[in-house]
Amino acid sequence: MKALVAGGAGFIGSHLIDALLKEGHEVVCIDNFFIGTRANIQYLKGVDNFRFYEQDLTKFDKILNIFEKEKPEYIFHLAANSDIQASAENPMIEYQNTYSTTFNLLECMRRTNVKKLFFASTSAVYGEQMGAEVSEEAVALKPISYYGGAKLGSEAMISAFAYMNDMEVLVFRFPNVIGPRLTHGVIFDFVKRLKADPSHLRILGDGTQSKPYMHVLDLVGAIMRFKDVPAGVSLYNVGVESQTSVTRIAEIVCEKMGLSGIPFEYTGGRGGWKGDVPVFAYDLGKIHAAGWQAEMSSDEAVAKTVEAVI
Repeated sequence: MKALVAGGAGFIGSHLIDALLKEGHEVVCIDNFFIGTRANIQYLKGVDNFRFYEQDLTKFDKILNIFEKEKPEYIFHLAANSDIQASAENPMIEYQNTYSTTFNLLECMRRTNVKKLFFASTSAVYGEQMGAEVSEEAVALKPISYYGGAKLGSEAMISAFAYMNDMEVLVFRFPNVIGPRLTHGVIFDFVKRLKADPSHLRILGDGTQSKPYMHVLDLVGAIMRFKDVPAGVSLYNVGVESQTSVTRIAEIVCEKMGLSGIPFEYTGGRGGWKGDVPVFAYDLGKIHAAGWQAEMSSDEAVAKTVEAVI
């Protein structure tokens, strides 16, 4: 199979490329390093069955040229602005990098008759549900961040393209994903702050924010297992049943860095920033019934990630 990974230089995308190459697939990667990094794919230089295009996915004609040249069979769409705080000040970031990228890839698929798509969606489409376990059938999808809104809009456009063009689409709504090659997020921030000044740690919010944290290798394993689906849209919540609080993450980071007695300074408030969902829980019954379950708990994923990034 020839796979095109959009956003392949990103944290998740680069790990997915590893898995695809390991299975013997040919991989074409497109990225403009908006969030992804050259370091994430540098080790792939010269690897057989891998080609890279440095290109902005908002440039439709350029992307169509790549589709026509490479003739991919399966599109893995992981390109987005995953730094929610960054777009809080500038919503245009989400329109361009999260929503427009989706439409452009779908239209390229339509014009070149590509039928298979994986789309990386997010728990942010559910919005603030006050910790209630939300299932894929939840009617009230009320995102509170521009990121969540752009992802939900992308899901709607995917649904239309899938129906109109007989596409086979797998959509995963996953939580905070962590692991090696992390480029941003609470663990990344805590490690960076403590390396710069180990005398104290500033924590956004009140520290009680609690969410499921999923290891990237668990996520990639699920993508590879479920990637072949029937016509239409197959939608799954993907994550872990346990959760980790922000304060617990701070404690784990300090433990792994060999720091003790570090005072935590909280900025206060339920959420860390406008658009932050302070507490989130999944209903994972559907994907568990399909025979998949994450190997690592939330705390285990956090600990393993800290070890990889310090």
